[in-house]
Amino acid sequence: MARTAAATTAAQAKTKVKDEDPFKEGDSIVYAAHGVGRVDRIGVDEIAGTQLEVIQISFPGNQMTLRIPLTKARKAGLRKIVSREIVDKAMAIIKGKPHVSKGMWARRAVAYQEKINSGDLVQIAEVLRDLRRNVDSLDGSFSERKLFEAAQERFVAEVAVLEKKEPADVLQSLTAVMKAA
Repeated sequence: MARTAAATTAAQAKTKVKDEDPFKEGDSIVYAAHGVGRVDRIGVDEIAGTQLEVIQISFPGNQMTLRIPLTKARKAGLRKIVSREIVDKAMAIIKGKPHVSKGMWARRAVAYQEKINSGDLVQIAEVLRDLRRNVDSLDGSFSERKLFEAAQERFVAEVAVLEKKEPADVLQSLTAVMKAA
């Protein structure tokens, strides 16, 4: 009987994982290290003599295609587009007062890059908030502007997909919010 209960629990756990990963072909998704992409195909591929169920994602912005084993998709940082609630929370952070750190720029830059690469929209919003003084100016270093642009691009791409708007329109409204803050 204990064996049957364990088998049932294992089956439920498998079902739960599949329910949590309802990626479908054509879905827009976010891969933490590369931003917004589109699921091109979910299927079985033979890799090194082993059959693996993979998810193939294309990233039109950087002309890249990625294949990830479906069982590792969540661990690899693959997720669905965020909800409106998360975007609202991120916008509130962007409107907030920038956190000024007196630490070395190299350490701050690494921290900002980690936040951008996390794929977490709230952390990306923190980068935008802290670096937004460079929205329309040439103040700051080249690397500071590049980090700001990378965060802005990730933020705009995801919000544009969620709101079904053109990225240019989202960028324009984001810029207006940052200037008003």
